[in-house]
Parts: sequence; C-alpha cells; structure tokens
Amino acid sequence: MAGLRAAHGGAVFEPHATVLGAMRFRRSAAVEALRAAAAGLRPYTARVASIGRYGVNLLLEPTREVMATSDHCRAHFDYQRPAPYVPHLSLLYGDHLTEEEMAAARKKAGEMDKGIFGLQFEISELALYKTDPKDKSLESWELVQLCHLQKK
Repeated sequence: MAGLRAAHGGAVFEPHATVLGAMRFRRSAAVEALRAAAAGLRPYTARVASIGRYGVNLLLEPTREVMATSDHCRAHFDYQRPAPYVPHLSLLYGDHLTEEEMAAARKKAGEMDKGIFGLQFEISELALYKTDPKDKSLESWELVQLCHLQKK
C-alpha cells in the first residue's frame, strides 16, 4: 500500500475488508448493532482472488463465510445495499487519479507481489468507523468501536 501511495498519491488508511457501506446512525445505536453482530460471529478466513476493476483493490473470494458475515452484519444494521456486495480490500483510494493513472496503479498493484493472489488470512475483528464521504483525505475517519470476534 505504501508503494502505491508513493507512486500515485492518495490517503493513508489501515488495511481493511469492507463488510458494509456508509450509513447514518446515532453513535450509540451503531455501537449496539456492531456489538450484537460481532457476538454472533467467529473469526473467518478470507482469500485474495484478483485485482478489482474499480478503484485499486483486491477482490476477495466470495466464499460462504465472507458473504454470510456481510449478510449477518447487514441484518443487525438493517442495511439496505444500494448494489450487490463485492468483498474487497482497498489498497488505494484514487478519486484524484485519471482513468489512465488508475489503470497504471492497478497494473502496479498486480505486479508488486504475484504471490498475493490466493493469499489467505484470518479476519478476527470488526471495526466501526465514523466517516465523511466528502473527505477524500480520510483524515476525519474516526474509529468508534472495535470488536474482536471470539473463537468457539
């Protein structure tokens, strides 16, 4: 991620797999929904499938566990998806890039580490962030709550 940012610019953020999109909530209600969702989940495995075509991200295999986790969280937040869920890890937010620059960044991401495809890792926590979609620097992102998923 640092190499992509150095070459193409962009905001600094922690690696994360997006489970739900942006929504409006009272802080206390969002924390309650996150805790309830996390209580019903266990750590799960995600696997990198490919480079995404929109933005610069790694698409995750839409396994039963990955999709069920998003559906489980969606139910707790009563979240209505504006589009089908595409599990992914964002590498670079490129709102500042032209289409040509974005294509070059995606190509570089694919060349950086060929071994990344098929990489498996455990997702063991859910995080709730307060974000401002207008803030392209992401400096306003605020961690509201972190819940560790408990093993059986």
